[in-house]
Amino acid sequence: MKKTIILSLLATMSLVLSYFYEVTPAESAELTEHVAVATISPLAINSGEDMAAALIAKEPLITLPAPEPEPETYYSKELKMQFATNQNKDLIETVADWLGTPYSYGRSSKKGTDCSGFVTSIYRDVYGIDLSRSSHNMFQDVKHIKKDNIRTGDLVFFRRGPKQPIFHVGIYLKNGKFIHSATNGGVMVSSLKEPFYRKNFYAAGRVI
Repeated sequence: MKKTIILSLLATMSLVLSYFYEVTPAESAELTEHVAVATISPLAINSGEDMAAALIAKEPLITLPAPEPEPETYYSKELKMQFATNQNKDLIETVADWLGTPYSYGRSSKKGTDCSGFVTSIYRDVYGIDLSRSSHNMFQDVKHIKKDNIRTGDLVFFRRGPKQPIFHVGIYLKNGKFIHSATNGGVMVSSLKEPFYRKNFYAAGRVI
């Protein structure tokens, strides 16, 4: 009887031990699996950065307006001048064709021209504008502007004194240079800084 009881107890203990032997490893493996998933490694960190970069790459791109093209410069071989833009190309080429035309009072052709005849011819050929024939009357046709606001194509007027009438006109080019028909050289380029023209400069005008 005692042996039977002992054997029953041993059998029961054997069953209990076998139960723990089977379950514990399974639970251990499950825990290990969870721990493995939660483990942070350098590879995981790098993968996170790659994912962030991918998300950023998928963001819609902001389209910026195309930059405006830079204005093309224009160089005149005849005038030996570089202009910032080519918007006055027709004017520059036309006045350059008149270089060397002799001075002739009262005329306005390439065989001979005076200062106002030169200016009226240029404005008629380039812009289709008819200006007054004399420099004095021409000054009444333009918008008067300050000397430091002169730009290519504006007119420059000269007189010999405060009470004297305007006697000369030319077309402004750039950097203080203007083109005109001078009595002592015909159509040529001069500078407003030259003593004679600096002294007698009166005003500038813009044809509207």
